[in-house]
Amino acid sequence: MSWFDTPEHYEKGTTVSQEEAAAFLKTIDCYVMGARTYEHALELSKSYGWAYGNVPVIVLTHRNLPMDRPHIDIYSGDLKKLVHERLQPRYKNVWVVGGAMLVRDFIRAKLADDIRLTVVPVILGDGTPLFDHLEQEQALHLKDVNAYKNGMVELWYGLRK
Repeated sequence: MSWFDTPEHYEKGTTVSQEEAAAFLKTIDCYVMGARTYEHALELSKSYGWAYGNVPVIVLTHRNLPMDRPHIDIYSGDLKKLVHERLQPRYKNVWVVGGAMLVRDFIRAKLADDIRLTVVPVILGDGTPLFDHLEQEQALHLKDVNAYKNGMVELWYGLRK
């Protein structure tokens, strides 16, 4: 995660205040993540604390993972069933945190409404491609763009259904 701390400075960029960030995070009712993202979040929580607060987290996996918080749940069934039977009745704003394969599966199943991509000014050279093997073309609608002082750029797209 050290690649998040870049020496880049973009003069025209904006900064996000802690109040703005906190207000945005309060809009998220539930997080959905894959097992590797969850394991990574657990590891980071040892140094930085649990990033998701008391917001419900659903981890998609077939593995038996450590659950040390009461608001974390494991799910290993069908994505459409998860969304339609469990998420939609309870939550208004669900954030699919990742990883790349999980995001791809949500897009493939047409279960995602928006994509927010953050471009970090570092080329890693390794990892799972975000849109690898989608097997379908997906039209997007640009909703917003934000460039930040640290050189990161956020692209917010709506997925056309």
